[in-house]
Amino acid sequence: MTDLARERTALDEADLDHLQALIADWQLLADLSFADLVLWVPYSDASAYVAVAQMRPTTGPTLLVDDVVGDVLPRGCRTQVDTAYDEGRICRERDPEWRADVPVREETVPVMRGGRVIGVITRHTNLATARTPSRLELTYLRCANDLARMIAEGCFPLGGEGDGASSPRVGDGLLRLDPDGYVTYASPNALSAYRRLGVTADLVGAHLGRATAALAPHQEPVDEALESVVGGRSHRWGEVAVNGTVVLLRAIPLLARGTRVGALVLVREVSELRRREQELLSKDATIREIHHRVKNNLQTVAALLRLQARRVQAEEARAALNEAVSRVGSIAVVHETLSRSADGQVAFDEVAGRLASGVVEVATAGAPVRLRRTGEFGVLPAEVATPLALVLTELLANAVEHGCGPRGGGDVEMAARRRGASLRVTVQDNGPGLPEGFSLDASANLGLRIVTGLVRTELGGTLTMAPGEGGGTVATVDVSVPVSPAGVDGSTP
Repeated sequence: MTDLARERTALDEADLDHLQALIADWQLLADLSFADLVLWVPYSDASAYVAVAQMRPTTGPTLLVDDVVGDVLPRGCRTQVDTAYDEGRICRERDPEWRADVPVREETVPVMRGGRVIGVITRHTNLATARTPSRLELTYLRCANDLARMIAEGCFPLGGEGDGASSPRVGDGLLRLDPDGYVTYASPNALSAYRRLGVTADLVGAHLGRATAALAPHQEPVDEALESVVGGRSHRWGEVAVNGTVVLLRAIPLLARGTRVGALVLVREVSELRRREQELLSKDATIREIHHRVKNNLQTVAALLRLQARRVQAEEARAALNEAVSRVGSIAVVHETLSRSADGQVAFDEVAGRLASGVVEVATAGAPVRLRRTGEFGVLPAEVATPLALVLTELLANAVEHGCGPRGGGDVEMAARRRGASLRVTVQDNGPGLPEGFSLDASANLGLRIVTGLVRTELGGTLTMAPGEGGGTVATVDVSVPVSPAGVDGSTP
């Protein structure tokens, strides 16, 4: 909608925001009207209108099987659209027309903002399904007309944050209130929801705010808030929970020329939804606690290995134990990060920084090692982060030990390049380089064998080691990673 409006109309950003808020909430109007809706916005030169949005009803059959967004309506083709736009009033004068052997009634509603018309909504009602309307249908249509009038007066949409996907719809349950907050109509679904809450008396004729607040007399502050929500005095969302039953409420005041003439309250029972949400929260907390305990256990193992290394006399055995400490520590870092994550995703740049600092800190005890980091890893799933942490630890340790030398020190560069689902990691040193005839597959180095196995089996990627252009050695790891939502994975465009 925004792209079409910016390209073909003269509407400003405030107008577009108003239209966006309208189409975010106009499913309500379509369902109450049993009609398809199309939003028309005039061209910059007012010579025609362009359809920028449409909505189909969930309470009845649609007339607009094909999408009409982007269609152009020249001025003069539909006089009701012109009249609604020019005079700023709702038009219902046009006789029904026939479309594919179906009688259709079209009404037009001007969209008002700041005292001027910025668009026109056409309502297309299928008259072939018309029959003697029930009280529910009459109430729906009456509420739809009230909302249409509010749109024409610039009072709708009302604004305010909703409850997302769980927000109640027309079919979930509907209550119509008079200006004083008394129920004049309750749909069967709304009655069922209140029956589950414990209301046995008929709601019609009852004051909805007081009847709802009385359901939980032991929670006085909550009761006061609930009475305010369901009284229909302002546009608000609320929730009432009694004996394991949870009902979500949305109150919409109905206005006529700024005066409240009643209210519409939508009702939806969300007991099962809330129970599942609570289970998910509990499971997430349990998973994070498991990661925390795994991290603690790994740190304990590392401490035991470190203690054992101090008691070993053989230099080769001590070095092997210290390498094991480093490997266990790298896994512990990943689990520590996961214990703070709610979705199993790891901000790997933090992990890489800690791993590099640990390796360099150990190395600088014998010789100065200068480490430089470039690029970003972004966010990685746990199944990639854990083996990659081990791979990175081994490559860094190998570069420090063999590339920099035990006494001479040197430079190590760690670079990450993320492009969509591809991640390339390079670790380069400025040491003496690879020995003549070096083969990665034939190497007896335990660390390189671990890295090769992890890259190929766990990460499904490739590992290469080659001489650097200016000397030294370059180790390159190429892996595929799942693409995260936009703005989260840290990938380079």
